[in-house]
Amino acid sequence: RTPRTWADRGPSLTSMSDVDLDALRERLTAMQWRVTQEAATEPPGTGPYLNEKRLGTYRCVVCEAELFSGETKYDSGSGWPSFTDAMGDGTVAEHTDRSLGMVRTEATCASCGAHLGHIVPDGPGPGGMRYCINGAALEFDTDE
Repeated sequence: RTPRTWADRGPSLTSMSDVDLDALRERLTAMQWRVTQEAATEPPGTGPYLNEKRLGTYRCVVCEAELFSGETKYDSGSGWPSFTDAMGDGTVAEHTDRSLGMVRTEATCASCGAHLGHIVPDGPGPGGMRYCINGAALEFDTDE
């Protein structure tokens, strides 16, 4: 897959010209960088937070924006952390992803444009959506 750049992500709430990409690359692990900056996918069952059951808030690993509540997390059996909804309107942006020979809905952080995962219309919540998110794109703050 072709590595993506900030310019590929469209408008965001944060000016990406202010981001020092070299410093960001040093701060993130190799997997966090590949997932958030190159739209990679961590292997199923390998990422952090897959089995996290505590209540708390999941934030973007790049910009620390609050994205998901632990109250909406569930075990989808997919191998990635899954949520029935984002933390609030405008926290997760949706984009059409035509990679890999299929059409999917990509989820990105609305604040910084970091790739998070994909949104699939097979969730158990009232909206019927499953936010299938790479654990490498997230940080977790427990309520406990």
